[in-house]
Amino acid sequence: MVDKYFPLYLLVFFGAFLLTVAIERVAIPKLKLHARQPIYTDGPAWHIKKSGTPTMGGLAFLCSISLSLILSALFLYFQGMAEESLALIISALYAIGNSLVGIIDDLKKLKNKQNGGLTPKQKLLLQFFFAVCFLAFRSQLMSDSTVIYFSSGKVDLGILYYPISLLALLGTVNCANLTDGVDGLASSVAFSIGISLFYISAALFHDVAIIAAAIIGATVGFLIFNINPAKIFMGDTGSLFLGALIVSTTFSLGNPLLIILIGGVYVIEGFSVIMQVVYYKLTKKRLFKMAPLHHHLERCGISENKICIISIIVTLILSSFAFVVFLP
Repeated sequence: MVDKYFPLYLLVFFGAFLLTVAIERVAIPKLKLHARQPIYTDGPAWHIKKSGTPTMGGLAFLCSISLSLILSALFLYFQGMAEESLALIISALYAIGNSLVGIIDDLKKLKNKQNGGLTPKQKLLLQFFFAVCFLAFRSQLMSDSTVIYFSSGKVDLGILYYPISLLALLGTVNCANLTDGVDGLASSVAFSIGISLFYISAALFHDVAIIAAAIIGATVGFLIFNINPAKIFMGDTGSLFLGALIVSTTFSLGNPLLIILIGGVYVIEGFSVIMQVVYYKLTKKRLFKMAPLHHHLERCGISENKICIISIIVTLILSSFAFVVFLP
């Protein structure tokens, strides 16, 4: 069945793609002068050559996706789809809020001329605030319940719904941030997640399909400049925005646990860091050559572009299980 809103999805895709490309073309020369990326000193030694690459490129798709979502929300509202319109606005605001955390972090790094902006506690407190606001808005304005839905039925989590939801929100945002450590990786993962979300939602959840189309278009546009060797990095500005936007869609789909499968690469990257720390504390040895996992793969001799391709394939494979879990 062809969704009658398919032309809207195409418009969102091309709009996000073209606007992202246009903004990056203008922004890169300016950011080269004022926003050169300080490289993490404890990272791979071969990344030193990337020092000075402009950062905060996520501002381009922050603008293009946000504009696409706001205009689409207005369209849906005037089509009599107020709830889906509101879902789009809440998701956009949540993503923008997290992106503001990233902007502050990136600006502090640039000011200090080192890869250390906000402290982990400061970041987490701000992210927690936006996550609570997101859940409160959806609960009060959209009457979200504590029930999560599967293809085989539904489960009422009761009071457990809120800590699980907070863990999904905060975990995804921060793991998306961890994934941004190799040229093109964060945008490649977001692109493949967008494909998966679009497949799940088209003809069933118009707000999610619109978000997915915007993510696909914007990340394709950004990859033109971000694939190895990267001409620009997205920075925390972009990675926190994408992570927040992606996890917000699972609430519209009625099951925040879907992020475990759809965002499987995020989960793997996050757990690789946890496993590295725990294993080292127990044995004083390293489980991986370097964490997160993408740096381990680099040290094993796998190129950055191959790591991106592997991550896309893994995302699509894991998402196929999400289709079984969720689709009726």
